[in-house]
Amino acid sequence: MIHVRDLTKSYADLRRGQFVALAGISFDALAGQIYGLLGPNGAGKTSALRILSTVLRPTSGSATVNGCDVLTQPARVRHQIGFVSTNTAVYDRMTAWEMVGYFGRLYGLAEDLLRERMETIFARLQMNEIRDLLGSKMSTGMKQKVSIARALVHDPPVLIFDEATAGLDVLVARALLKTVADLRDQGKCILFSTHIMREAERLCDKLAILHRGHILAEGTLPELRARHGEEDLEELFFGLISHHDGEKERQRDGETKLPASPSLPLSVAPSGS
Repeated sequence: MIHVRDLTKSYADLRRGQFVALAGISFDALAGQIYGLLGPNGAGKTSALRILSTVLRPTSGSATVNGCDVLTQPARVRHQIGFVSTNTAVYDRMTAWEMVGYFGRLYGLAEDLLRERMETIFARLQMNEIRDLLGSKMSTGMKQKVSIARALVHDPPVLIFDEATAGLDVLVARALLKTVADLRDQGKCILFSTHIMREAERLCDKLAILHRGHILAEGTLPELRARHGEEDLEELFFGLISHHDGEKERQRDGETKLPASPSLPLSVAPSGS
């Protein structure tokens, strides 16, 4: 479903020079699988997801979503995905029903099919009680439900969740994670970025640990535990990051250290002086 090869993204920075957000990452995410991108803030997760959703252009490398190239076929890619994040806006002057319907029409759905899908989604996400509620009067959890419904209305095969539980209370976050698991069970390919270990352990079929634009490790949770000799995911995660940062620090020290000056022979005073 998602195939990424040697994907890089760099930005010009006036103070730091060229800033590398992604340093040639590669991975594959399959149908019926939740693929987790686990990393701290600034690891490059959002850059990768924005490239896959065609919001950003990569500096180099390639990526396809359900057979569609993100660079040469961006319109087709956008029909293959649904995107959910905590920054997804909900229009204040639209009701939940109007909002989801509006996006369904943007995707070109016929009215009969659109209504059928909306009825199914609103029932599945328990949204009928907020069907006629304006966006300006919704709680954070209600808005997140609308965002999910909007991402699902065109029935995409691929769903991207970018830190989607950030800022949600525990009940809403739990409901969202259950929805993500249910979508996986329906055969969807799900790319799920998070920095919360518990979410990754509970939800993801496969994980990539991302830090400073590099994938430090990839595999199922049992594979990662066996490979690195650590049962606790949080300890494994911080161990990999600390090792990576330590290596980078040693490389910088080696590059900046000046070569030692050649030793000079000591002068010998002439005898009899």
